[in-house]
Amino acid sequence: MENKKFDLNSILGFVFMGLILLWMFYSQSKQTKIDQAKQAKEQKIADSIQKVNQKTKVLGNQIIKDSTTTAVTNVDSLKTAELQSQFGAFAYSASLPSAQVHKTVLENDVLKITINNKGGQIDEILLKKYLTYDKKPLYLVKNKNSNFVLNFNTKDNRVLNTKDLYFEPKLLQDKGVQTLSMRLKVSESKYLEYVYTLMPNNYMLDFNVNSIGLENVLDASKPVNLQWDLKSFRTEKSVSYENMNTVLSYHFDGNEFDLIRATGKPKIKEIQDTKWIAYRQQFFSSILISKNPIKTAKLSAENLVKDDTKDTIYLKKFSTEMPLAITNGNLNNSMNFYFGPSDYNVLKTYKGLSLERSIDMGWGIFRWINKYLIIPVFDWLTKYIGSFGLIIILLTIVVKIVLSPLVFKSYLASAKMKVLRPEMEEINKKYPGKDNAMKRQQETMALQSKAGVSMLSGCIPALLQMPIFFALFRFFPANFDLRQKSFLWADDLSAYDSIYHLPFNIPIYGSHVALFPILASIAIFFYMQMTQSQQANMTPPQSEEMPFDMQKMMKIMLWVSPIMMLFFFNQYGSGLSLYYFISNLLTIAIMWVIKEYVVDEKKVHEMVRKKQAEAPKKKSAFRQRLDDAMKQAQDQQERQKNVKSKK
Repeated sequence: MENKKFDLNSILGFVFMGLILLWMFYSQSKQTKIDQAKQAKEQKIADSIQKVNQKTKVLGNQIIKDSTTTAVTNVDSLKTAELQSQFGAFAYSASLPSAQVHKTVLENDVLKITINNKGGQIDEILLKKYLTYDKKPLYLVKNKNSNFVLNFNTKDNRVLNTKDLYFEPKLLQDKGVQTLSMRLKVSESKYLEYVYTLMPNNYMLDFNVNSIGLENVLDASKPVNLQWDLKSFRTEKSVSYENMNTVLSYHFDGNEFDLIRATGKPKIKEIQDTKWIAYRQQFFSSILISKNPIKTAKLSAENLVKDDTKDTIYLKKFSTEMPLAITNGNLNNSMNFYFGPSDYNVLKTYKGLSLERSIDMGWGIFRWINKYLIIPVFDWLTKYIGSFGLIIILLTIVVKIVLSPLVFKSYLASAKMKVLRPEMEEINKKYPGKDNAMKRQQETMALQSKAGVSMLSGCIPALLQMPIFFALFRFFPANFDLRQKSFLWADDLSAYDSIYHLPFNIPIYGSHVALFPILASIAIFFYMQMTQSQQANMTPPQSEEMPFDMQKMMKIMLWVSPIMMLFFFNQYGSGLSLYYFISNLLTIAIMWVIKEYVVDEKKVHEMVRKKQAEAPKKKSAFRQRLDDAMKQAQDQQERQKNVKSKK
């Protein structure tokens, strides 16, 4: 007879089945207990509600009998007492039919503004003519991202906030002008009032805060504080680029202007005598304008983007706190709101307010170049050309034509220095060492002066081009006309042009490949390679006291500069990269034409030699003082050298 053997697999199978059955029984028992507890809790809540309703019914309909009358006590008296305890004199407004969440709409061709009874503040602002980068309706205010409230004290020692109180709306329309009165009432004749007025086809909203008959209600010894908060929505494709250009700016009565970027830690600033305060996204603005200067205000800005490689809803949080003036116990403050595009030409139409200053066109000379050169040329081109890519190319050509004399002077100076370079190297050999540094410098300057050339003759033209470079660096990110305008493969010249999405993120570079920065980097590489010899001619020959080799430094920069442009400009607007690409191409072309057809190096050599052979001209007073100073320094150096040798 065959011996029976234990099957290990079968035993394990039975064990696992047993465990599964035990787990199922346990889970079912646990779920049953949870369901029973839930039902008990729901029944308890239902019983409580029923008891409250019965109590309310009894209180509301309790019959009080005496010898002569029967009175009914209404539950409203309890409600009134509770409101009185909570809101004091403003309990009246909470007892009106308007004390509910109800919204009133002001609308024209460009704006749709929704205002809530609760708080009397704006709930939504829709810009009707614009869409977000992903083609959704563009809201400046929605889903409680904004808060506009008054905090005030009353004479019965209460601290109230308008966000907790209900206003009564009254809308009037007259020839397209819509006026909404929102009243927070103490009685029918006494109230705090917000008045919103919207004109046809206008981004400006008139806003007044006043009060009637509240002399015995408001505590005038303490300020009425206005607080305006806004979390700015992301509306553009590049989170990092838009966030970089989202700022809080403000304007003083002395035509002064400043801004708070808050790219790192939250920033808080207290200001005085302010004309307006702007919460500016890259291409859209919310601006509070006071008809009388704001005496004091506390501004704050906080960066809400912790990781710009991830999608986000909000970019920055802006906040303003400022006291409102109380005159004879009442408020009377006239203001305006601008809700619309950060378009230089649109903002400029509001005369006397300088709202265009809210757009960051750079400071000092950079802003002046944009205002009086770049913007007029750009606007003139837009009148005749529909493609903004072609407008950028033509603008670049105009800029290069203006700068071409400087390029010519720089190249000519380089050619002259090339002729003198062998003699400058001879001076270095003749006066070696640190002890002869002053003498070597003096001889070199004398040689350059005699030939009619100097180191500055090549540097100054290059430096004069820098203000235009930096001005355009600010112009393109702030140019509203480029927003959502396509050119070639770029679907939006104000954002990066993505030709390929990477499955991973590269720090600084991003997770996409933009083509215009690649083209600009290639162009700047060939430009720097072409100008290396020119830069070498303008660089003094290597001497012992120089801390590093300039030739090696230039070779390193030949590779570093294109790589830096490739990485940093990958997140920038394609319009800016297009400009630098065309600009470098044109510079290469101009320098090639100058070298091949304009500047003859043989003639330059003859001109320098002829200049050296001429009798020296009388030195200018400045040059004479400079030579005297260098001679004194050289004499002092010689004396110190002699003292050391005697020791």
